[in-house]
Amino acid sequence: MISKEYLREKKEILISTLKKRNYKFDIESLFQLDEQTRILKKKLDDLRSRKNEIAKEVGERKRKGEDAKDLIEQGKKISQEIEKFEKEHSEKDRLLEQKLLELPNIPHKSVPYGKDETENTLIREWGDKKEFDFEPKPHWELGEKLGILEFKKASEISGSRFLLYKEKGALLERALINFFLNLHTEKHGYREVIPPFLLKPEGAFGSGHLPKFDIEMYKTKDENLYLLPTAEMALANLHRNEILEEDILPLKYVSWTPCFRREAGSYGKDVRGMIRIHQFNKVELFKFTKPEESYEELEKMLNDAEKALQLLNIPYRIIALCTGDLGFAASKTYDIEAWAPGVKRWLEVSSVSNCEDFQARRTMTRFRRKKGKKVEFVHTLNGSGLALPRTFIAIIENYQDEKGRIHIPDVLKPYMNGIEIIE
Repeated sequence: MISKEYLREKKEILISTLKKRNYKFDIESLFQLDEQTRILKKKLDDLRSRKNEIAKEVGERKRKGEDAKDLIEQGKKISQEIEKFEKEHSEKDRLLEQKLLELPNIPHKSVPYGKDETENTLIREWGDKKEFDFEPKPHWELGEKLGILEFKKASEISGSRFLLYKEKGALLERALINFFLNLHTEKHGYREVIPPFLLKPEGAFGSGHLPKFDIEMYKTKDENLYLLPTAEMALANLHRNEILEEDILPLKYVSWTPCFRREAGSYGKDVRGMIRIHQFNKVELFKFTKPEESYEELEKMLNDAEKALQLLNIPYRIIALCTGDLGFAASKTYDIEAWAPGVKRWLEVSSVSNCEDFQARRTMTRFRRKKGKKVEFVHTLNGSGLALPRTFIAIIENYQDEKGRIHIPDVLKPYMNGIEIIE
């Protein structure tokens, strides 16, 4: 969340930020609203000050035995004015707070400038694309032929863009979840939590998913709760309204959850297979850090997510998102894209972001410095470690053979009940 102080002191930066992000927002009306709010606040302060002065004068006159009816009458009129301006100020200030929630985060100075995803920057690639002596099949053909994925039955049960994992496919999905959780808890030092899969609206506001992404989320009919589109939404609220001690930072959490997304703007995109579905599993990484350490911790989180693909021996590349493609709450984001030879595409399997204090201001998550006892907002970071559907795609398409069988990556074999080949 952008603070009122930032709005007032960094006007030019805000205007520039919206332009760089290609974000349509009437910033001038927000400046005007802030000015109106401050004028009303000044009027209220002056009126309250005058009311206090009159109260003192009334007291003085009464002590002297003098008549104070005229001052008392003035005091009543001022009280009426105060009541009127308080109501007007409250309404303006509430509207200002709502409008501030619609402003995206400020990009970090290292984020490349660009209008959209076509101008993102390639940082590096890892691994060699496998050379096949046959035409590799896409995952939907492999999955249905082997009886591990079923799209038609899932559609009958729930509608389009849903998926049913069967037998060894369900086992492979579970193996990936357990592998990711064990890797990040045992090797990378994250604490595992499983949060509720439903979230109150104030939690969604805290993470920055409301009000902007309301149309993208599934919502319960009666209880006014949102199904998680990502565990990030719940983890961002894990220390809501808390003041943490400096020496426990950074706090590192990992969480598996199912994720639910309406994919409202994706009609006609990726209609075959499981590239874009409404329900999927994801292992999420989340950190609370000190401000001066957050960009170092961002690189560490990126390396943690990369390690999962390296152990699976899946070729991937790292992309730095430009200003025009940056997520609403992020100051800087790296995407990790895995190579899928069956669909002949790079597929995003993780986005690793530093949100700086944007979410912390919304959730009031702070920490206390040892020296001086100063209280500040933490920085929050999030990243997939990894998202399952596209990782699943990358595995079965990279590990297929000419007979349409799937060879299990070595690191997953301990999780597969002795199964080394799906056939």
